[in-house]
Amino acid sequence: MPPVNRLGSELKGKGLEVLLVSFREDPALVRRTAQERGYTARVLIDESGEVTGKAYGVFGPPTAYLIDRQGRLLSRMVGSRSWGTPAAKKLILDLLAQRTK
Repeated sequence: MPPVNRLGSELKGKGLEVLLVSFREDPALVRRTAQERGYTARVLIDESGEVTGKAYGVFGPPTAYLIDRQGRLLSRMVGSRSWGTPAAKKLILDLLAQRTK
């Protein structure tokens, strides 16, 4: 998660918002884990899994979602990703540069 923390901090001023979503987990455990691991992004908790499962098709972590400024799902990526690479940063910058429609 350190690359995600860095990317989120670095690109926040350009409009990037990183949210972590936990589903079907105990909220106290999620909060404690986020604090222990040093996550800087907001953590949203979906205890039942209803929102994440039905709206975005989450079946298991880790899954990354790229959502535009209007809340439309642009991409879903299942599995770990290297968010600290130049290619990942370019992808995010390109998406942030797109005009809203």
